[in-house]
Amino acid sequence: MSKVYDWFEERLEIQAIADDIASKYVPPHVNIFYCFGGIVFTCFLVQVATGFAMTFYYRPSVSDAFASVEYLMTEVNFGWLIRSIHRWSASMMVLMLILHVFRVYLTGGFKKPRELTWVTGVTLSVVTVSFGVTGYSLPWDQVGYWACKIVTGVPEAIPVIGSPLVELLRGSTSVGQTTLTRFYSLHTFVLPLAAAVLMLIHFLMIRKQGISGPL
Repeated sequence: MSKVYDWFEERLEIQAIADDIASKYVPPHVNIFYCFGGIVFTCFLVQVATGFAMTFYYRPSVSDAFASVEYLMTEVNFGWLIRSIHRWSASMMVLMLILHVFRVYLTGGFKKPRELTWVTGVTLSVVTVSFGVTGYSLPWDQVGYWACKIVTGVPEAIPVIGSPLVELLRGSTSVGQTTLTRFYSLHTFVLPLAAAVLMLIHFLMIRKQGISGPL
């Protein structure tokens, strides 16, 4: 086993990377309020794990979506627990994100030279809200349907491009199967990929520039 490790160590310098990660300086003013961002990331990982588990049973069709969720909740072993964790960790993620944004703003984390860190963080906030909007409609019950209809109808108030935006979101002029398919694709592929890339950039910049000052 040591020979395998030595082979990778010689080429990748794993120990040097590990030492760099473990030896990063943490300012003395850092306290529990600086943990909100880490909690958001933890919630995201929980969301990925539980969401992936639910894809084994969820069927993204207007005729089967609600029945598949009901089957998951009532027939699958611990299915109710997986969905409950997914739902409540999503709420926790949004709450911790709000607190994280407030903390960063109050400590001046948006000022030079951390402007791009702030921009990626705000973009991640938009992505997180989009997770909630798309995921809320996936059970395709009455609440999910009308939430989808209302949210996708909001851009219609925008002059000139409003109607094309609505049709782009819905896939047609009305809410239906195409809308559910697009929301499912956004929720399970597009948004997680965007969030992962933005988080990587966000973390790299924080590591490069350090943690912002105290209140």
